[in-house]
Amino acid sequence: MIWNSWSDFWAMGGYGVYVWGSMGVTFGLLLVEVVQAVRAQRHVLVQLRAERALLDLPSEDML
Repeated sequence: MIWNSWSDFWAMGGYGVYVWGSMGVTFGLLLVEVVQAVRAQRHVLVQLRAERALLDLPSEDML
């Protein structure tokens, strides 16, 4: 496709709403995925630190 101006490029031959809308949804979902992965990693690290702290306690402190 050949565009004569930037407005033609953004319009995408009349399909710009669909093209740019789907791009926006895709990038939005990718951002949500990254945020969820980071939160899950933090949660797992907190759990592992708590378990490690319990394992490092002397056995008489566990009773």
